[in-house]
Amino acid sequence: MASQHYIPPQNFGIIEDGLYRSGQPNELNFPFLEKLGLRTVIWLAPEEPNQRFLDFVDDQEVDLRHLGVATSVNAWDPVTEEIVLAALEIVLTPTKHPMIIMCNLGRHRTGTVVGCLRKLQRWNLASIFEEYRRYAGQKVRVMNEQFIELFDTDLVAISLDHPSWL
Repeated sequence: MASQHYIPPQNFGIIEDGLYRSGQPNELNFPFLEKLGLRTVIWLAPEEPNQRFLDFVDDQEVDLRHLGVATSVNAWDPVTEEIVLAALEIVLTPTKHPMIIMCNLGRHRTGTVVGCLRKLQRWNLASIFEEYRRYAGQKVRVMNEQFIELFDTDLVAISLDHPSWL
């Protein structure tokens, strides 16, 4: 009997119970993702995910929310407030979990959305930036950190049916 290997996608991380982050997975990562029992994928990159991933999501009956289409195609442009708010609205809906937030490498767009979630959770900025930098590596973008710092959490509508970790 062949042993099954479970290989997480690049920059995979657990944000909260039932909420994950990563870069775009490849076929080697599909068995790992299948084990997560995902209901929702939030895709933040401007381009479509690759076809194999789209097929995987379709086969698994996972709801793919492609929020990155409203951004410019320039990968250096920061994610917009509109996209962050749309992503957080989905993240804060418990019936959409388990869920994963991803972009191409799982660094900047994903890190910005997670940073804004952490701000909503009342983490201090030093801790938020430490987490952002852990995933960004040598490619930290000051514009993203500035966006997180200036993000107005009052713009986020929180319903009574929100995750317990909020």
